[in-house]
Amino acid sequence: MQVVILCGGEGTRLRPKTELLPKPLIPIGEKPILWHLMKIYARHGHKDFILCLGHLGEKIKEHFSKSGNVEPDWNIEFADTGVGSTKAERMLKVRDLIKGENFLLAYGDDLSNVNINEIVDCHVKNNKIVTLMAINPVSQFGIIEIDGSNAVTNFKEKPKLSHWINAGYYVFNKRIFDYLQPGFELEKEPLEKLAAENQIVAFRFDGFFKTMNTLKDVLEFNNMWDSGELKQVLYPDDVK
Repeated sequence: MQVVILCGGEGTRLRPKTELLPKPLIPIGEKPILWHLMKIYARHGHKDFILCLGHLGEKIKEHFSKSGNVEPDWNIEFADTGVGSTKAERMLKVRDLIKGENFLLAYGDDLSNVNINEIVDCHVKNNKIVTLMAINPVSQFGIIEIDGSNAVTNFKEKPKLSHWINAGYYVFNKRIFDYLQPGFELEKEPLEKLAAENQIVAFRFDGFFKTMNTLKDVLEFNNMWDSGELKQVLYPDDVK
């Protein structure tokens, strides 16, 4: 199944780092975060990639056009989808590159140890237009518990919250393109309409998920890599 990766954003929250380096090329260890994302999909048999380029897209194309920077069995198509395009607009610009009835889509800055094929199985079983991975987010802050007399009874350091969010790992049926228009944002008009039509199913996942949005996230990713924790989570078969 083809994997469409949205990697054209400007990464404004990572400035000034992203003024010269596109966010998907920010390294975790010795490899860019985009490489790690592609590796996750490839480990589950999905090795045909469509990279939707935008901000500094030529640098992404240059990097992944070098044989030493990709695995030999990966197939990559590069699509210039414009600077400032919305996610829906980037998808529309690669519509003709989609070969099958279903395809995978991911944002270029999120890593997870999810079994991609379990999301695919969920999609096939439920026969909806959209299947998305849903997670319980981790609070950015520590939480305190207070009793009726205002006494603090407990501290919880950045716990998982009880509500669910869209983690940006999708399986789409090609009918999604009937809901996309220029100017639309994927998570707004298209997904809201599809939800109203009962055409979205959630794959609930409680494993590892982490996004790279800020310099703090870059540091945390690399600390996890240096300690071996991230290798163990993402590539357990490779860790001896």
